[in-house]
Amino acid sequence: MKQIPLVQPLVGKDEKKVINDIIDSRMLASGSYVQEFEKQAAAYFGTKHAVAVSSGTTALHAALLAAGIQPGDKVLTTPLSFIATANSILFCGARPVFADIDPATFNLSPEAAEQALKKEKNIKAVILVHLYGMPADMDAFLKLKKKYKFILIEDCAQAHGATYKGIIAGSFGDLSAFSYYATKNIMTGEGGMVHTSNPRYDKLIRQIINHGRSGHSVHTILGYNFRLTNLAAGIGIVQLGKLKQWNAARKKNARYLSEHLQGLGFITTPAIPAHADPVFHQYTVRIPHVLRKKFMEYLQKNGVGNGIYYPEVIYRQPFYQKMGYKKGLCPVAEKAVQEVLSLPVHPALTAKDLETIVTVIRGFKA
Repeated sequence: MKQIPLVQPLVGKDEKKVINDIIDSRMLASGSYVQEFEKQAAAYFGTKHAVAVSSGTTALHAALLAAGIQPGDKVLTTPLSFIATANSILFCGARPVFADIDPATFNLSPEAAEQALKKEKNIKAVILVHLYGMPADMDAFLKLKKKYKFILIEDCAQAHGATYKGIIAGSFGDLSAFSYYATKNIMTGEGGMVHTSNPRYDKLIRQIINHGRSGHSVHTILGYNFRLTNLAAGIGIVQLGKLKQWNAARKKNARYLSEHLQGLGFITTPAIPAHADPVFHQYTVRIPHVLRKKFMEYLQKNGVGNGIYYPEVIYRQPFYQKMGYKKGLCPVAEKAVQEVLSLPVHPALTAKDLETIVTVIRGFKA
């Protein structure tokens, strides 16, 4: 039986050609392709500056370092994300503060965030995650930023091209971090980007990712090797040119699924607020916990790929438990991780694939 994959990176002749061109040039490390990728990404995502880095994780780390996050600082974020979001805070010696999520969008709740900002003094920054490609409630968080004076960082690892009230994600915060991992809406294999419209941050990030250099052989701060290669950037340039087309396909696929999965009592399709235009990095539904394992096994048996993002909140991971975080800290998120399930929505799906997914799901006996 043919398996419809949950994710499918799209790489074709255009990507092969640019890789061959770069190999022929013998300029494989960071260079002109990286600079061009940065220029195009800044223009696409509505910021004055963009700095290409080696991964989405190093993008977050560099953004926090540029923001001045130091040992002992506190950074507020969501417990429902890939662990890199919180780990990047730990890399700086700071402590993550977790606030609960909105049950409809799965993003950080502004109300819960404000409670945390009132309770925990001296929160220096907030990392918002536009989870599954759904933009967070930016008006609410910009109001909180003005009131509580924190640095706002957007984690856009899953939100390439998502918009909030027509404005593109990644252009709201002081800094934003993108991932170009192989399964993202567009990718470079591994890679990332830090965006900002603040020239001071831009200059500092370029030092941070290149061993703290301020000149060819002058190192004025502690830096890292977070650079992106020309090989990766070449792929990124090609893929960026396809992002609009691929996001349109994701949205169309998501609409089809939502329209044809209505009326099933055991499945809740994604909610889309009026202010949001998501890009469906994942098409994530809710299934009652008592049914989820049975449903996943049924889908797998019938050729429909699926996955859980994420099976546990970050602070319930073993390493974070050793740091003293307690169960029950974010009950909405803890309930969500028992119910979320992602279904195929990627641009490579055919009309027959979509029909098969719906037919299989509607045939499930709860």
